[in-house]
Amino acid sequence: MIDFAQLQELIRIQLAEDRAIRMVDASGTSLEAAVTEAATLLNLPVRRIEYEILERGFPGFLGMGKKEWAIRAYQHNVLKQSISELIESKEEAEAEAEEVIADKDGAVYVHLSIDGVLLKVVPPVGNGKMASEADAMLALRSRNVTDIDKEAVRAAVKDAEGVYTHVGNFDHKFTDDSMISVNIAEDEMKAFISLTLPGTRGCDQTVDALITFLKNKKIVYGIREKFLVDFMDQPIYREQVLVAEGLLPQNGKNAQMEYFFQTDQSKVRLQEGRGGQIDFKQLNIIHNVIENQPLAKRIHATDGITGRTVTGKYLPAKDGNEMDLPLGKNTHADKDGDTILSDIHGQVVLVGGKVNVEPVYTVPGNVNLKTGNIVFLGTVVVQGSVEDGFSVKAAGNIEVNGTVERANLEAEGDIIVHQGIVGKGVGSVKAGKSLWARFIENCNVETGDMVIVSDGIINSKIDANKRIICQGKRAHIVGGRLRASEEISALLIGSSTGGTETICEVGIDPKSKSQLEALIDNKASMQKETEEIQLNIQTLVNIKKQRKSLPEDKEQVLIELVGRRKELLIDIQKTDEQIVVIQEFLANLKARGKVSAGNKVFPGVKIVIRDITEQIRNEYKAVTFTLENGLVRSGKYEEPDEESKKQPEGYME
Repeated sequence: MIDFAQLQELIRIQLAEDRAIRMVDASGTSLEAAVTEAATLLNLPVRRIEYEILERGFPGFLGMGKKEWAIRAYQHNVLKQSISELIESKEEAEAEAEEVIADKDGAVYVHLSIDGVLLKVVPPVGNGKMASEADAMLALRSRNVTDIDKEAVRAAVKDAEGVYTHVGNFDHKFTDDSMISVNIAEDEMKAFISLTLPGTRGCDQTVDALITFLKNKKIVYGIREKFLVDFMDQPIYREQVLVAEGLLPQNGKNAQMEYFFQTDQSKVRLQEGRGGQIDFKQLNIIHNVIENQPLAKRIHATDGITGRTVTGKYLPAKDGNEMDLPLGKNTHADKDGDTILSDIHGQVVLVGGKVNVEPVYTVPGNVNLKTGNIVFLGTVVVQGSVEDGFSVKAAGNIEVNGTVERANLEAEGDIIVHQGIVGKGVGSVKAGKSLWARFIENCNVETGDMVIVSDGIINSKIDANKRIICQGKRAHIVGGRLRASEEISALLIGSSTGGTETICEVGIDPKSKSQLEALIDNKASMQKETEEIQLNIQTLVNIKKQRKSLPEDKEQVLIELVGRRKELLIDIQKTDEQIVVIQEFLANLKARGKVSAGNKVFPGVKIVIRDITEQIRNEYKAVTFTLENGLVRSGKYEEPDEESKKQPEGYME
């Protein structure tokens, strides 16, 4: 039991924790949204708050009567328990301890039968006290037994075998015997007996006699035989005692599906970032699956369990209903016939009760805090825009009907942006194949094939494995650095006012060129570090020559510097080898490479074809630059071929 001092301490702890509670009111279109807002206001992870609902929300009907959820949220200690919980847990522990060390004294029971006086001595449990001969004699005399075999009593007490043994006789009178009456419930699911108190010379009822009596009364099922054994040792008289209980029928369970994914698409699963803060960009709305991944499993129906009344009547039960496997689009059944597997990579959803894997994930509006970042093993279609700071990654294509702001897009296939890309200097777009966009401004772009733009490219870094094409009435390339292995083409290249450097490089592999530049920069950095280390080594060597030795710490520094210089020299050698390999690869490229302008190329533009650079000093009209005999030559304008004019699959005007 909890004593008063312990209760005081528990209350003191509770009050101290209650004072530390922080509280805010929050609201939202759903309970989850309200809880999320509260977590933001408290600057806590969702799991660290508790809340009470102030007002339940209502979605409304046909746009009318809509009401938001309102909650009051608290910051609570994760380990906090209520007073009742603390008391309950302590009492449970005390009860368990008592149960483990439960002691029980031995006992004696007297039974009068037609065979004489019977005595049963039960041994003690644990550290309980043994029943004594005096206890036995007292019990016998309480039943008015006078003809007692004391030796038999002594032996029964000593052996304490827990069985009835003959210890005497009594003058039996049949009219004093205990009598039995039975009562069966109307639904025949329970049976009760009532015993009359035996007279001075009457016999007690036996278990066998009780069971025989019940069966004669057609009570044949659910008899509590073990209970009757204990009941006969300590019978209760003139009260209704439950002695038999029927079995209610149990209908079988219907077949059901166990889903291995979140079937409620509106349920947001928040993730915590470092320090326990919620990352609201990672909402995990999409459940990506891969080919042949298990999606759901059928749990078969169970058979019903037939019931029985105490009189033995059978009560029928229904078997559970089986169900067909809810196979939807792009799914199939495993060889066991019960597991649903995915045919493709994509998003698993439950639509109309069927499991579907969608190769296309559609965002109905903008990619923002409501959707979080998008990661999908298929194609993503964004009907709105991709806002600042968010990312969309897809194993298929990405199609954005609006604009892409300071965001990150990455697709293994094509990327289509119907309006344009405004990278603000830090946005990036990477396409495994091609990119189509209305315009690109202040963005970093990499594609495995082409970049096709209708209006213009402004102050951007573009790397395309094949072509960069600006085709349209305002197809203008101004500022930035553009690289393509085969062709760069636009209506206008450069600016009439100058001030913005425009570099167009062709005839090279952009990825290899980027790797080459990174290697050269890395080599320069290592060479600079090597020179600094060499100066430090020389200084220490000179000190050592003058003083004949160096302090222990300086000697250790010298050893470390020599070791580091050796590592750098090895790394520089390896980098040189990598540089040579890439330079040879670029030198042997067969890409012709050309830069074309349908209208004008303005002075200040830098044309780089393979490893030859040409600074444009005069204005050119309708011109194509190519490499001839190691020189950049200008010639008649060449239009892009038909491949550059193709539309992407799924492109919507």
